[in-house]
Amino acid sequence: MKPVIEHDPWLQLRRFTRARIALGRAGVSLPTGAALEFGLAHAQARDAVHLPLACGEMAEGLAAAGFANVTVHSAAADRSTYLRRPDLGRRLDEASRERLHGLTGTDRPDLVFVVSDGLSSCAVASHAVPLLLAVIPHLPGWRLAPVVIAEQGRVALGDEVGEILGAGQVVVLIGERPGLSSPDSLGIYLTHAPRVGRTDAERNCISNVRPEGLGCDEAARRLAYLLTMARRLGFSGVNLKDESDRFLPE
Repeated sequence: MKPVIEHDPWLQLRRFTRARIALGRAGVSLPTGAALEFGLAHAQARDAVHLPLACGEMAEGLAAAGFANVTVHSAAADRSTYLRRPDLGRRLDEASRERLHGLTGTDRPDLVFVVSDGLSSCAVASHAVPLLLAVIPHLPGWRLAPVVIAEQGRVALGDEVGEILGAGQVVVLIGERPGLSSPDSLGIYLTHAPRVGRTDAERNCISNVRPEGLGCDEAARRLAYLLTMARRLGFSGVNLKDESDRFLPE
């Protein structure tokens, strides 16, 4: 008797990836288990987008790890506005501008980290603090601004944060758009000499930071390389290549 579920010949490859491959067939359809897993993955992706970031818990976690921090909000008042108006997610609201201006002093920081919910708050909640703890040992002697926690923020929000604080570089840790097998992917965006109006071509990106993708230790090593080279060369973006596999600059 022919089996009810026909297994895919690629089944053995599934141990190497969480991608939706080799799901098998039941007649002309997916097996029930694969169909249920798809529904669960879709629900997890929706939750990742709409679940609000617990900023209080994030602030406590950063403080417990030794990071001074401040919370700001973009000009997008709520999640619905954030999703419909990406432009508002790229700028701070007025109260946040005033809060950051109050932090400015005579010593300009070399670097400011911005932790933003983006399109996956669970990615930020799970991976932001471990990534920071992994990268700091690679940056001895760097003057760091307080970590900025940004609600309803897009990548370009970091440009305004960095400009107000007078930072030499800004690194935005942000939740990436969730996929059906990766609802918790963290993205890292580096911009040298941040200011409002910077383009995506002037940034470097490290993506898919999560245990099933690029681990925090490896992401931290790559980020440290890019930060060091950006400061040495005076620019970031498409002209700065990640050659961290070859060497780590002194």
